[in-house]
Amino acid sequence: MKATEQLQKLGQSLWLDNITRGLLDEGTLQRYLNEFAITGLTSNPTIFDHAIGGTNFYDDAIREQAAAGKAGEALFFNLALQDLTRAADLFRPIYAKTDGKDGWVSLEVSPLLVNDAAATAREAAQLHARAARPNLFIKIPGTPAGVEAIETSIFAGVPVNVTLLFSREQYIAAADAYMRGIERRIAAGRDPVVHSVASIFVSRWDVAVKDQVPPELQNHLGIAIAQRAYKAYCELLSSPRWRKLADAGARPQTLLWASTGTKDPAASDTLYLQALAAPDTINTIPEKTLFAFADHGKVSGSMATDGGDSEKILATFARAGIDDAALASRLQKEGAESFTKSWNDLLAVITNKSAALANKQPVKRSPS
Repeated sequence: MKATEQLQKLGQSLWLDNITRGLLDEGTLQRYLNEFAITGLTSNPTIFDHAIGGTNFYDDAIREQAAAGKAGEALFFNLALQDLTRAADLFRPIYAKTDGKDGWVSLEVSPLLVNDAAATAREAAQLHARAARPNLFIKIPGTPAGVEAIETSIFAGVPVNVTLLFSREQYIAAADAYMRGIERRIAAGRDPVVHSVASIFVSRWDVAVKDQVPPELQNHLGIAIAQRAYKAYCELLSSPRWRKLADAGARPQTLLWASTGTKDPAASDTLYLQALAAPDTINTIPEKTLFAFADHGKVSGSMATDGGDSEKILATFARAGIDDAALASRLQKEGAESFTKSWNDLLAVITNKSAALANKQPVKRSPS
């Protein structure tokens, strides 16, 4: 049995952290589903920036959309929805078989709305309605404004993938917003079933402190942060507040591990998958990590529900001068800025391609 199948047997879902039209047109995504137990996927502005700017798979669609007068964000969302609705249909049988627990794809709201809760909630509702797929999450960042938009969106019945979470505290804020949205639905006599996942970013922690800690501490911070968040997740699911919602028919907001491709070439290329194996969670991985794990990954048990040795490890980092609370805030801010940069680059690529394709000229990518 492949390691990917072992994770599935353990109860963890593997989602692909990528989407391109080529994956769909060439049958590659279907093959990943069949061969590697992939049961969903995620997207973000950086993924689409690379997909649209780095391939010619979108050229015909861009030419057609531009000729119809579409440009900028409107053109992009048309392209993204074309891809993601196809992917959602591919995973729809899994969604049906698991009663909505698995088989999802995700589309992010514009990063330019990161500080505008009302506009984020409006766009989330509009995008989900346009997709017309029950298994398409709208990604909303877990920033202060995003938390407000999450509650509004859940109350409105929009399934949400909370992104850009870096700490236990940020996760708890997102989970609280989710539960408030469900509680409001129950109070209003609405269906309590609105699905959500909360995405904790892992490897960026280790990248951030690589040059600030001794070698023996490198590549340990992200996993310790994840262990701490997993303990909070397990405690929440056993809390009286959640049990009351579950008794009313609500579904758990599933914890998802994001940014789990190994960035340090000196570390194991399956480091985060092996460390973050746990039931009732999701791990989103890039293709390179998927191939490595299927080839030589090992599943040797599950994460400790009590956080294991995470607090001891985090105390060691604190003694080394790492303020994890301050770093979590910085990483979230930098993550939002990175997605904004990718978004602006993506829109520039689309503008450049639209003009070049209209004139039948070679397309040149704008400098990043």
